[in-house]
Amino acid sequence: MDPLVKKYFRQDMLPHIYCPGCGHGTLMKDLVKAVDNLGLEKDQVCVVSGIGCSSRSAGYMDFNTIHTTHGRAIAVATGIKLAKPELRVIVITGDGDATAIGGNHFIHAARRNIDMAVLVFNNNIYGMTGGQYSPTTPMGDFGTTAPYGSIDPSFDIPTLAKAAGATFVARGTVFHTAKTIRLMERAILHKGFSVIDCMSVCPTYYGRKNKKGDAADMIRWQRDHCVDSADAKLMSPDELEDKLIIGETFHRNRAEYTSDYQELIDRCKGGAQ
Repeated sequence: MDPLVKKYFRQDMLPHIYCPGCGHGTLMKDLVKAVDNLGLEKDQVCVVSGIGCSSRSAGYMDFNTIHTTHGRAIAVATGIKLAKPELRVIVITGDGDATAIGGNHFIHAARRNIDMAVLVFNNNIYGMTGGQYSPTTPMGDFGTTAPYGSIDPSFDIPTLAKAAGATFVARGTVFHTAKTIRLMERAILHKGFSVIDCMSVCPTYYGRKNKKGDAADMIRWQRDHCVDSADAKLMSPDELEDKLIIGETFHRNRAEYTSDYQELIDRCKGGAQ
């Protein structure tokens, strides 16, 4: 047995329910590798998830974990971080869970710059509930609720996160495993609201409906169409036309909400005395 599986996963919960070829298993392994590389004790880590394929991950991993309701992972994580600021709070959420029903929580946690790492397992579709199109389904692509192709423009999660106030923003993929692990490490250590758009693959629904081939074909697409953010700065708009920019796309430091909230409490206590 892989030592990481033995150390960080609940054996009685395995095997997982992910479809063959699903990218979420890879991303789940990337996360435990990042935690292991950082040398964090399991009790130092709290993993919060919502509802969806991605959110099943919390139940498999042997940390402090909570599987919440649809779209509320960030709201619950906010409460945990305020109550236990010493914890490394990590949110695992899907593209629909985070940016559709949970979109309000996403933008306000980013605005406040609450110290948590939000990992969006983005497979461009609602996989668990039947293949409906999501806020990140590319325009023109198909889902069970878009049988003639989606006419909705899709969210670019890194751009959305930066605009809302996140202070660490990045994108990784299931192909670029080593890079994604490093990004997760940095997001966990960053003091502020961190977001990684983790590009997964869903061969069962998204791949079949959009004739993307099998899982290997979809992962090879990531290999052939992704450009590192540093290299992208040197490329023209035409060269970037069909490319996906990966790596760190934004990073800055500013006041973190949990610390500011504690300072407010301390100041109020001092005034009362």
